[in-house]
Amino acid sequence: MNVQARYVAIIAVLAVLIGAAGSYVGIQYFGTATSEESNQTANATKDTENFGDLSKDDQQSFIEGLAGDTDLEKVEQAYSVIQENSLTEADNSQLVQGAIEGMLDTLEDPYSVYMDKETMKQFDESIGSSFQGIGAEVSMVNDKVTIVAPIKGSPAEEAGLKPNDQIIEVDGESVEGLDLYDAVLKIRGDKGSKVTLTVERPGASEPLEVELIRDEIPIETVYTDIKTIDGKKAGVIEITSFSEKTSKEFEKALQEVESENIEGLVIDVRGNPGGLFTDVQEILEQFITDEQPYVVVEDSEGEKSRYFSDIKEKKDYPITVLQDEGSASASEILSAAMNEAGGYDVVGTKSFGKGTVQQTIPMGDGSTIKLTLYKWLTPEGNWIHEEGVEPTVKVEQPEYFYTNPIEIEETLKLDDNNEQVKNVQQMLKGLGYEPGRTDGYFNKKTKTAVASFQSDHSLNETGEIDKDTGERIQELIVEEARDEDNDRQMDKALEVLFE
Repeated sequence: MNVQARYVAIIAVLAVLIGAAGSYVGIQYFGTATSEESNQTANATKDTENFGDLSKDDQQSFIEGLAGDTDLEKVEQAYSVIQENSLTEADNSQLVQGAIEGMLDTLEDPYSVYMDKETMKQFDESIGSSFQGIGAEVSMVNDKVTIVAPIKGSPAEEAGLKPNDQIIEVDGESVEGLDLYDAVLKIRGDKGSKVTLTVERPGASEPLEVELIRDEIPIETVYTDIKTIDGKKAGVIEITSFSEKTSKEFEKALQEVESENIEGLVIDVRGNPGGLFTDVQEILEQFITDEQPYVVVEDSEGEKSRYFSDIKEKKDYPITVLQDEGSASASEILSAAMNEAGGYDVVGTKSFGKGTVQQTIPMGDGSTIKLTLYKWLTPEGNWIHEEGVEPTVKVEQPEYFYTNPIEIEETLKLDDNNEQVKNVQQMLKGLGYEPGRTDGYFNKKTKTAVASFQSDHSLNETGEIDKDTGERIQELIVEEARDEDNDRQMDKALEVLFE
């Protein structure tokens, strides 16, 4: 199978799978987090399951410990006062859920969350074979629903949703004040249904409105390709997330490319929001020798557990790892381990920065608390939380990969000066037209470039950017961004491989 064309450019049509950083709305897994519902947990999301659930005895001790705490007498008193005297009808289960959510909120940890029965069901689906939604990993960052990464091939990716996009409205309703899971539930929906997201994007002067058609999001996580550079054959394995079958898919993919007598390997985790620790663990154990740990896990008491592989020798070919700002959680574990313990280069841009691990604690009625219990450290003991993993070889994509969707409400013309003009100038330059400048001022050279573009594409040659011209520019830029020949980061990874 071939690696699907990567669309990193932000220009496309949106479709979010809300989950990973939360769940798969994206990251609860809007990646780093989760899939549509686990988003709050961003990359941590699926990491939650990585270390396994607490034993039944530990769960019971946890719950009984709460009941025996005299500090909880005030909670019991408040519960009784509200239940017996509130003018507003008090639902017992809602009072209990509110108390739990309130306790978790005081931790100020976006990855520690309460999941009711329905949310837990959706979370389980997000690590299964498929689910329905927009296909993006999301997380809660500074109290805003934030995209960690769109899922490969999803409506979110094709729409051009990007890491760090902040969703502020769903179908015209604000999500301010909602927890990640509630926001994800609004974004998620049945295949074929529409959802309109209002998105704030760093660098954009105005919020973007994007209409998405929800779809069935298959969780196929591993793609392979063979590339030849200077007569040498390199295998490429792309991992889009770490779900329950990823390590087995990877093992099969590795055997497949190795059977082609490759002389080097590129592991691509760009846009990978994370997932299950167990799967990244099983992948690393195929590359990192037993001389040092590939990851260190530290609990709240400072006790550290070191994870080692059993292999004695490294692969007999060079390896590079590709990452970007959408690589989070388990992806960062892989990048850091391959660099610090394996001595391999990491190519691309700085990763997302999620260095905590959550564990699920069932509450006995189908609901669950996902609680941050650990931090993970790199083999050299570094904590990358909110810092990210720095690449050893920094490479950014062409500027037009990072442009925004064009939304023309008023025709852009000579002497206009704004972010929209800047955006279009960068696109024109990427398409081979020289706008004279890319700072947002619509000068005469920009007008000439626009007129030349219009002439080449059978548009009304006005030198001004109307809706038709804007849509055509955007359409062509999307094609350029999807063209593997324009992937500077992959080119550099292959170059570094055989240096």
